[in-house]
Amino acid sequence: MSQNPDKPHTSEEKLSVLEDDQEESVDNVDQSVRKRIRQSAPGSHRDDTLKSSPPRLVSIEELMETAKGVTNMALAHEIVVNGDFQIKPAELPEHSLEKKVRDIVHKAFWDCLEAQLKEDPPTYDHAIKLLGEIKETLLSFLLPGHTRLRNQITEVLDLDLIKQEAENGALDISKLVEFVIGMMGTLCAPARDEEIKKLKDIHEIVPLFRAIFSVLDLMKMDMANFAVSSIRPKLMQQSAEYERKKFQEFLEKQPNSLDLVTDWLQEAADDLVKLRCKKLLSHCSDDDGAAGGASALCSTAVQNQAYLKLLKWDHVNRPFPETVLMDQTRFQEIQLELEQLLLTGTVLLVTFSAAGSALAGLPGFAEKIKTIIKVLLTGMHLPSFNLGESLATISEKVCAEVNNCLSQHGFTPFTPGRETVLKGQIQAVANPDNTICKLIDSRIQKFLESYLASSHQKSLPALPGGLGPIQRELEEIAVKYVRLVNYNKMVFSPYYDAVLGKILTKEDSQLVGKSEES
Repeated sequence: MSQNPDKPHTSEEKLSVLEDDQEESVDNVDQSVRKRIRQSAPGSHRDDTLKSSPPRLVSIEELMETAKGVTNMALAHEIVVNGDFQIKPAELPEHSLEKKVRDIVHKAFWDCLEAQLKEDPPTYDHAIKLLGEIKETLLSFLLPGHTRLRNQITEVLDLDLIKQEAENGALDISKLVEFVIGMMGTLCAPARDEEIKKLKDIHEIVPLFRAIFSVLDLMKMDMANFAVSSIRPKLMQQSAEYERKKFQEFLEKQPNSLDLVTDWLQEAADDLVKLRCKKLLSHCSDDDGAAGGASALCSTAVQNQAYLKLLKWDHVNRPFPETVLMDQTRFQEIQLELEQLLLTGTVLLVTFSAAGSALAGLPGFAEKIKTIIKVLLTGMHLPSFNLGESLATISEKVCAEVNNCLSQHGFTPFTPGRETVLKGQIQAVANPDNTICKLIDSRIQKFLESYLASSHQKSLPALPGGLGPIQRELEEIAVKYVRLVNYNKMVFSPYYDAVLGKILTKEDSQLVGKSEES
């Protein structure tokens, strides 16, 4: 949003608008966080786990205070992590009871205003109250230094004077409304100029008042979003400490709130131990190799392995670790993007292998195939999606595109036999055990693992073979994924270090024991 020179932009006023006008947005965050914490609460999924101590009874006040802290933490986190975060007006469902009640109340209010203005002589009680609300809203948009505009608003919308004029039958409400519209045009963002222009075309007082309040609500929203964008850089500097503090407060009231994190990190450590044991076995005849394989597990390596496991998470049947709960939706979106990219990369590799060098260097060919695949895989994560049917359609489209490109560039099109083979290879991607698909998946995971390990460096790691056609998409996902991981590490690393301190001591002793046995 462009900044208007007359528009308020002090942190105090912006935050005031943000707090006053966005209670409903915060309530939505509150409900979402509470729901997700209930769904992922250790007690609801781990009834068979022995507790070191009985649960502590907490009061309603403590629960409310905790919920408020989690809500504030979630809101700050959303602002920092989501660069596109914006506060939007709440839209009630079309046929909901709440919307019906609101519409009835609003209609009754405006009907009452219209009835008052049609009396002879007119009654201006409601209209004057509305002008008072408009006055306060306009004043809230001003900076302390906007003395001239403040004086204009205060002078023209002097409620005592307006009441006297109404009592003496000298009130010109149209003139006051015209001033209000002009002042709104001065204070609003350029994006609202069209709405201000439409106000000037409304000539009936009651519809005009309704429209004015509607545009004022939009201006409040603009102010709130401008406040968010203004505080984001400062909030980003302090958010890690803030989130850690709020999580610690939550942890003190719910001492078992790291159970899922402990399981998650333990599994990651077990994965690395199994991998190293395999290396030990493969080098059992080589003493040097065995000694190298028995090196102690690294905390960073375990954390990176844990974050990679989030990309293969069963979100339906397994609760998410507590420290990454607020980012579950983001990790799930990345997971779905990678699953679609995996199919895309596999189909492209199969296609280029079948076509040979003829199509390898053709500009735009890979993008055409990717577009076809993306369109036909839309909704692939819905229960009703049939992957087999979609891959059959993809195979038909890909073969047609391959033959078309071969013909255009003077190559011999595929014979029916080669088409049948290519279609079969593409449709075989639906098999979870497909060799090519598993190969592409392992290389994608290897790339992400390398990127996590080298996240301090500015350059991306080398791209494994076969991923060239999907390099751009993979790197975009990797950047988004690593940014999310690094921020999470920044906030929760003290908790991970504490948990891993116990896990790694046990794992290292087991690893050394197996090394000696080898």
